[in-house]
Amino acid sequence: MIEVTNLGKTYRRGDGTPVAALKAVSFQIDKGEFVTIRGPSGSGKSSMLNIVGCLDRPTSGTYRLNGEELSGYSDKQLSHVRARKIGFVFQSFHLMPRTTALENVEIPMVYGPGRVDRKRALAGLERVGLGGRAHHYGTELSGGEQQRVAIARALINDPPLILADEPTGNLDSAAGAEVMAILRQLHREGRTVVLVTHDDAVAAYAEREILFRDGVLASDRKIAVLLGE
Repeated sequence: MIEVTNLGKTYRRGDGTPVAALKAVSFQIDKGEFVTIRGPSGSGKSSMLNIVGCLDRPTSGTYRLNGEELSGYSDKQLSHVRARKIGFVFQSFHLMPRTTALENVEIPMVYGPGRVDRKRALAGLERVGLGGRAHHYGTELSGGEQQRVAIARALINDPPLILADEPTGNLDSAAGAEVMAILRQLHREGRTVVLVTHDDAVAAYAEREILFRDGVLASDRKIAVLLGE
């Protein structure tokens, strides 16, 4: 599903000095895998996730999603891919202010292939256990509830790929376990899940670990899943 070949990403500091965030990285992720991307701060994992999520472009190398070469796509083309094929779950939830949980879930439909369907958005909230909170604003929801709204929003266009960047980083252990249980269920249903985390307990939900260090792929290994699989 994901194929990265000799991929590099270079940024420039304010004084013009180049900084290589990624250096000749190559790997593949098959459809239906649950993969965690790990590494210390500055290792390149966030840069990689941004490229995989079509939020940024590589400086060199290629990135294919479902066989489609995306490296040279325009912003408009990348936006089209994001809307239809990728669901994002971020650490900070990124719910729109002054809008209800239901309205937040509906937002991706505006940019997706179909029309806004309020019944489908409500069903999405019900799936994550928040049907009764549909008309509450973000400020009226707990952190765990806000993250579950974010997951419902990520799923509303039925994307085959879920990208989660520290999805439990702002949650207590109980709320984090609820979020991870949802992500694990999405994996069981056949979706590909790629997760960035510093948390060993969260990483244990995955079946494979890709480790970055200093912008290079340091290791790529299968890991034992010890959570009742």
